[in-house]
This record gives sequence, structure tokens and C-alpha cells, in this order.
Amino acid sequence: MQPLTLYSWNVNGIRAAARKGFLDWLHQAQPDVLGLQETRCHPDQLDAELRRPSGYHTYWAWAEKKGYSGVALYTKTEPLSVQIGLGIADFDREGRTIVAEYADFVLINAYFPNGGRDHSRVPFKMQYKADFLALCNELRAQGKAIIFCGDVNTAHREIDLARPRPNQKKTGFLPEERVWIDQIIGQGYVDTFRRLYPEQAGAYTWWANYARARARNVGWRLDYFFVSDDVWPRVADAAIHPEVTGSDHCPVSLTLTEA
Repeated sequence: MQPLTLYSWNVNGIRAAARKGFLDWLHQAQPDVLGLQETRCHPDQLDAELRRPSGYHTYWAWAEKKGYSGVALYTKTEPLSVQIGLGIADFDREGRTIVAEYADFVLINAYFPNGGRDHSRVPFKMQYKADFLALCNELRAQGKAIIFCGDVNTAHREIDLARPRPNQKKTGFLPEERVWIDQIIGQGYVDTFRRLYPEQAGAYTWWANYARARARNVGWRLDYFFVSDDVWPRVADAAIHPEVTGSDHCPVSLTLTEA
């Protein structure tokens, strides 16, 4: 069997990304599974090729607020089941989560909340993180292997952003946000990229849209693939793809060997 390739990408508006070549990239990269975040649309607003590209099943979660948040899943293999949302209205009205069960793992595609410049949404973000982890652990208790991907909106360690010291009091690098990643790793989830490349600096997935941040690689690693420890033996590679443009984030990927 061929390896399984999974991608995750915060597209910062799928219609905007489409104008910048998203479908060309999709047909070239040919991911088996693609999780998108910040789609900022209802699927009815998309043309047929974007809503369901040839060869893919697609699933959508959208926010009640127009032009905000939203996630999507493109998958060549139809999942056994798909759950839209965490089952918690406060989060689900923002279209943040899709849970897809396959034969050998459950994939969760998520767009974690931003804490806000004034930190007003940090409690909301931390509650989402707590409820998200509870779902992962509930599935694991049922004997499921877990993969979750998406924009976690948190850089874990100083190596994960270009300028850690000036950002210590900004959301995305607050101690309470970072300690959640310590917590999930402590509970048996693997940050696949960092496990494979523990010392690789300059590996970022998001750059601000000003001061030539991307050209200068002044970025943050906010996008991840985590796996439960029973999936780790299947991990062949985890990668970041900064050469792919079209959003202020770039895609990240995970390659799995056959089960």
C-alpha cells in the first residue's frame, strides 16, 4: 500500500485562497486527507469544484457569524462516520471542529480560538482546549487511535517562534496556553514535527501580514499534527511547507505508513 498523506492548512478564507491557486495546489499535492481551517464561508457560497473537488468527499462546519472561522475536511476515502462540532453549542456555533472516524484512527480537524489582543477570549480558548482534550481522551478510552490537526493558535516553546521574548505576554505564547501543550504531550499525544525535528529552528507556519515578516521568516509555529502514542510507530514524516503561498499560514503534513 502507498503511504497515507494528511495535510492541514489554515487558508484564511477559502475563496481568497482559491483566487490564489488553492485548487491547483490541491490537484498537485493530492493529499489523501486535507483539513482546512478558517474557511470563512458557508459551502453554499462556493462553486461546485471548490465545494467538492473531483475525487474527494467533503465535510463542512461553518460559523453563524458570516465570514468568520469555519473548518472543512477533504478526504479521498469516505469516513465511517463524521461528527460536526464538539457537541458544545458555544464552540459549535463558531464552526471549529470536525471529527472523522476511519477504520484505523479518528481524525479531528480543529481551529482553536484566538485569545484576542486584549486577552478577552483567552478563557474561551482555554475552555475549548479543555473540552477538546476531553473528547480526545474519551475516544482513546473507547480504544480509538487519535490524530488531530489544525491551527492551535499557540506556539509551544521558544524555538517555535522567531521572537519569543517580546511575545511572552501576547496571546499565542502565554504561559497558560503553552502549558496545555505540555499537558497533552504528558497524556500521550505526540507533536509529530517536533518529535522528528527537536532542534530545527526557523520552522514556522504563520507570518504576520506586515513588515515583510514572511520574507524575513519572522514567524510562529501555530499549526500541528498530533497523534496518540499508538499511532506514532506509523509516522514516516511530518513536514512544514512554507513554499506554499495563498494564506498567511502554510500547510503542514503528516505521512503515515500502512497500519
